[in-house]
Amino acid sequence: MTAPAVQRSSTISTQWLGRRRYAEVWELQRALLAERVRALEAGEPGVDRLLLVEHEPVYTWGKRTNPAHLGAGVTALRALGADCFEVERGGEVTFHGPGQLVGYPIVYLGNLACGRDLHKYMRGLEEVVIRALATWGLRGQRLKGLTGVWVDGAKIAALGVRVSKWCAMHGFALNVTNEVLPWFGHITPCGIKGRGVTSIETLLGRAPDMAEVRARVEAAFHAVFAR
Repeated sequence: MTAPAVQRSSTISTQWLGRRRYAEVWELQRALLAERVRALEAGEPGVDRLLLVEHEPVYTWGKRTNPAHLGAGVTALRALGADCFEVERGGEVTFHGPGQLVGYPIVYLGNLACGRDLHKYMRGLEEVVIRALATWGLRGQRLKGLTGVWVDGAKIAALGVRVSKWCAMHGFALNVTNEVLPWFGHITPCGIKGRGVTSIETLLGRAPDMAEVRARVEAAFHAVFAR
């Protein structure tokens, strides 16, 4: 998959990929991460990017995922019409699909406001979602001991990253419309039992336009991370 033209904003470049299957964007992430690491090792500036995408239905999980959290199993999940991948990020099983905005920062943490601190980076990703939600008057929260963003006890955004030589890939997923919600019923989302998932549409009573969501998330990302 060829990377689209870069649109520069502050020190981070944003790229909207449209609706894509997971595999091609995963391949692009890995290529851009390798490119970012090579630039860093060569002492070159490199390009820090935020990829934004809406995926076709896909379930992904990290290598330490409890198989019981995959519900009836991979074959059953594929029978629903979703792709399935074990990937190199941290975190448990989750779903990506239409009605969800996914963000993949391919960045050198040392160039960001968080610096080379993985904990601050993860909290920063949560802060991006919290600030974006606040523009609709929604109060996103962190829950002690859990990663992600929650509203009234239900999860609205999931996070999972991989960092190599302080360069990151993977990222965050924000539930926008109710279309995405039924898919979570076939798994134990993020390995957390007893808590539901929600969306911006559920909370507002209407579905905002994805372009509007994208713009608000992008603005929040730059406000949190750009030096």
